Amino acid sequence: MTRLKSLLLAASLTLLSAAAQAFDHSHAAWNTLLKQHVVVNAAGNASAVRYAALKKDRAPLKAYLDAVSAVTPAEYASWQKPQQLAFLINAYNAYTVELILTRYPDLASIKDLGSLFSSPWKQTFFTLLGQEDSLDGIEHGRIRAAGVFDDPRIHAAVVCASIGCPMLRNEAFVAERLDAQLEDGMRRFLSDRSRNRFDATNNTLYVSKIFDWYADDFTRGHKGFDSLKATFAHYAEALTDTPDAAKKLRSSAPKIEHLDYDWRLNDAR
Repeated sequence: MTRLKSLLLAASLTLLSAAAQAFDHSHAAWNTLLKQHVVVNAAGNASAVRYAALKKDRAPLKAYLDAVSAVTPAEYASWQKPQQLAFLINAYNAYTVELILTRYPDLASIKDLGSLFSSPWKQTFFTLLGQEDSLDGIEHGRIRAAGVFDDPRIHAAVVCASIGCPMLRNEAFVAERLDAQLEDGMRRFLSDRSRNRFDATNNTLYVSKIFDWYADDFTRGHKGFDSLKATFAHYAEALTDTPDAAKKLRSSAPKIEHLDYDWRLNDAR
């Protein structure tokens, strides 16, 4: 009887291990879609999405989202933190694309999918980890939840389908390269002069509204960022075009102004 119990326990552990590995952490299906349908500009710091082509070939996206939706809370809990965060970022971005496709091409902005009383980010239109969820649920309830990931660089990774957003990468986030991808995403975002720039002549930083809306995320010491000044000093080379300007940005206390956010759809028409 003891031997039988041992065998049953071993079998159960094997099944649990297999379940934990069942999800494709390379996100190959999503990666393929991004390679095919995301157009990166020549500077490598902005991108657009071929929504029209995705609309015609929607089955692969739906298959990927079905796989995402099938992940159980127990399976998710068995993953390492980088696997969890990569999963959530990819899920957010993929569900955002799916939301756009529900009305494309009859919209000019993701905001057109909302109403007077509800925003598109609060719509519960999918199941994630066993519960009905929304884009806000993923970003604010899971990714930004205090004490879970504590990484402000996610703000250059989750993409709201708008020109003002950071670029949607033409590759999936994966656990093995997640830290490098998040760092690269921040540098690319801050190097886009239409969204972030430093004017050394008047010592003023003109930055995205993201650094207004989520300023607190960059002041809590996470990833070494305990203030916006420290954050911008860390990325001085990305925010400036000359060594002298970068040196001035790091050594001074520049005035910060927030640029208007461009909510137009990031469509590669």
